[in-house]
Amino acid sequence: MLATKEIIKEVECLPVEERAIVVDYILRTLNPVESEIEKAWIDTAKRRLLELRSGKVQAISGDDVFERVRKRFA
Repeated sequence: MLATKEIIKEVECLPVEERAIVVDYILRTLNPVESEIEKAWIDTAKRRLLELRSGKVQAISGDDVFERVRKRFA
C-alpha cells in the first residue's frame, strides 16, 4: 500500500479535472450523500441547465457576480 505522501505526490501529477474527481471521491467518503438530497440537487441542476440552453434565463459571468457583491457590501 502506498504511503500518504506518495499518494499525494501521485495525485499532484494528475490533470486538474482528474484531481477534482479524486477530491470529490474522498469528500464523499467523509460525508456520505443522502440519496434524496442528491436527487434533488441533480434535478435542480438539470432544470437550470435546460433554462440556460433554452434561453429562458441568461448566464451572468463570475466577474459580474463578484462585482455586484463588492458594490452591495462595500
